Amino acid sequence: GHYDLAGFAVGVVERAKIIDGKRLRPGDVVLGLPSSGVHSNGFSLVRHVLARHGLELDAQPPPLTQPLGPTLLTPTRIYVRAVQALLAHGCDVRAMAHVTGGGLARNLVRVMPDGLRAVLDRQRWTEPPIFGLLRRLGVPDEEMDLTFNLGLGFLLVVPPEDRDAALASLRASGEAPLVVGHLEETTSAAAVTCVGAPRA
Repeated sequence: GHYDLAGFAVGVVERAKIIDGKRLRPGDVVLGLPSSGVHSNGFSLVRHVLARHGLELDAQPPPLTQPLGPTLLTPTRIYVRAVQALLAHGCDVRAMAHVTGGGLARNLVRVMPDGLRAVLDRQRWTEPPIFGLLRRLGVPDEEMDLTFNLGLGFLLVVPPEDRDAALASLRASGEAPLVVGHLEETTSAAAVTCVGAPRA
């Protein structure tokens, strides 16, 4: 009486137009597009945590503003139209990451060369309440970073001189972009570091 439904998307890009992160530089700006919640990743951990605490889907523990069921079924946001419009606008987008499996910590790093670190300031965006609940139920910050989008569904990196134009283009597409961090030099492998306390 149960079934699983899975979906995926396949895209094609001209080789000359591939954005691979090779032009990233210290000082580049990281922009974030808000997520609508858990999206489609981390549900095994969510189910484990809820079961461990005996929470049913009709429960509404704080800080949720609606029951768990509707909260977890909030549709995943798709950013393709806004991103395509941004690229057509001519902004110098040097890297992009759809924050899916691997969470906030392991997606942008996939397109960053060694010697660079992305520093994301948690105070610059608001986490959806579901993430606050998971923290309250005992999921440690490191695991949160490695599993969930934490409120940022898509990240883009642009040079400082293109920041304002990129923000304007994304807003014109109906997004609410935020400046969430920057790139800096590091002596080790590429990394993404989240600093500060989450803003709920």
